[in-house]
Amino acid sequence: MSIKLNAGIRNVAGKGAARAVRNNKNIPAVIYGENKSPVAIELDGRGFEMLIKQPGLRTKLFEIDVKEGKENAMLVDIQYHPVSDRVVHVDFKRIDVKKPVNVVVPVEIINAEISKGLKLGGVLNFAVRSVALVGLIESIPEKIQIDLADLNIGDSVHGSDLKLPTGIELGLRQENLAFATIGGKMAEEADAKKSASSEAASAAKSAPAKSTSKK
Repeated sequence: MSIKLNAGIRNVAGKGAARAVRNNKNIPAVIYGENKSPVAIELDGRGFEMLIKQPGLRTKLFEIDVKEGKENAMLVDIQYHPVSDRVVHVDFKRIDVKKPVNVVVPVEIINAEISKGLKLGGVLNFAVRSVALVGLIESIPEKIQIDLADLNIGDSVHGSDLKLPTGIELGLRQENLAFATIGGKMAEEADAKKSASSEAASAAKSAPAKSTSKK
């Protein structure tokens, strides 16, 4: 579902003009891309500050209404004030909704509490926490989940194992990337080594001592 924004056009660019926008409790922004001239806009400050509390905004289609018409865009960057942490500038990139886009989304682990491998004493190595996806903006998910429920010690989840929505593909060179691994020794293997060590110790104790007397 797209997010609709109403924006005003900024006829004057520059730091002074942007400061004047912020003094009016609004946020300066720009829309660029698709071989068109950038458009300087201003957003309602209070409304946008509330909007960015929602998750997954960078995977959403923004329909921005300006004086000249509607702009389809994606949120690219938000700049914050270093002291107040207020939004001071926003960048949007135009997109063609009929063409695939490249987006990076977070990876989330689920069912760690019932994972077979973790219950056996394995250790989770969650090495890669975001994934690059390619597809139409309407099909891009907010996140990708890795289900640990059936993973055992020694199992790994690679890019090629990720469950992606229909029409969504991985970005380049991620198929063989290990996103999550459960490391450690299997309980059977640990018990076998412990048993072998105990048997060796018992054999050493029962072996006859070597004579050290000289003839």
